[in-house]
Amino acid sequence: MITLDLRHAIARAITEGGYGDAVDPGLRPGGRPGEYASSVAFALTRGSAGSAVPFEVARELAARLAGRYEWIADIRATGPGYLTISVTSQAIVSLADRIASAGPDCVRSDALAGRVFPAPDLAPGLARGATSRESAGSWQSAASWSEARTRLAARLTSRLAVAAGATVAAGATGRGEARERIESSRGDRDGERGSEVAAAVAFAGADAVLFSLACATPGRPVTIDPRNIARHHQDNPAYAVRYAHARAASGVRWAAALGTGEAGPQRPPADPGELTLLDALSWLPERVAIAARRGRPDEFARFAHQVAELTLATVTIPTSGHAPGGDRLAIAKAACAGLAASLGLLGVSAPDRL
Repeated sequence: MITLDLRHAIARAITEGGYGDAVDPGLRPGGRPGEYASSVAFALTRGSAGSAVPFEVARELAARLAGRYEWIADIRATGPGYLTISVTSQAIVSLADRIASAGPDCVRSDALAGRVFPAPDLAPGLARGATSRESAGSWQSAASWSEARTRLAARLTSRLAVAAGATVAAGATGRGEARERIESSRGDRDGERGSEVAAAVAFAGADAVLFSLACATPGRPVTIDPRNIARHHQDNPAYAVRYAHARAASGVRWAAALGTGEAGPQRPPADPGELTLLDALSWLPERVAIAARRGRPDEFARFAHQVAELTLATVTIPTSGHAPGGDRLAIAKAACAGLAASLGLLGVSAPDRL
């Protein structure tokens, strides 16, 4: 979405500026909704034999981008050489409709196009669109929680990589950060038998165990208590992330039942909660690519939980008899689409009712 737009705009400026092939823009939050920072100038000058200074490169790129795109409100070189970009309020507002229209594709990009990632040793369920039930057997049959985490991390990294435009191939060397991250978790040993993994699934359900396992940080012992992850409470991430989707879906159904649709009164999404949620949703394709490149699907799973928390704090079901404005309906639809796409990449179901 917006981060993907920024990728393409920066890549074009790099090519036209004669800096060679585009490099990763190194996007990061700029500090407030609608503001983005890029460390691309540092990447372009790294190892340069000349006297290129990151700040000067950032300033030149800013000059090439200024006034070129109507959705960019401000662009400037900041600090030692960051490219800081602010988008217009309309770009943030229109993001809701863009995400809702994109549906499952709102998490996809071409950020890793040309990259080849190694296919996980476990082939079942890798196919695009595989459900959690189709992919469950491999990690559920693991001999320990650590092995289950390793198998799942390999599978999810592949799924995230494909969503970011990469190719997954058997026999690929997998050199680089992603493979190193996955391999590092193979050293984990917690002594728990596979029967405990299956027992946890039987008690808490595959979705709860899968999401909890996806959030587990490599290099640390895996501690999953079935009683905790089975709780229907918002402080339980395994529940909250699915409940947030159901809550947003309920808001959409509520408005549709009253016949408000897109004809409802329009109210600019000016309150901080709405802007923060839309800003988080703008990062979906970028966070997918970052997690895949780093071999850290746990980072994307925790980001999905952050989006869920923002959704629960922002998308409410009116009880006063007043229908939500058309823009609030659009935000609920966007949250629905973003959470569904994120959970789909993780192999977790996104229920409309919970």
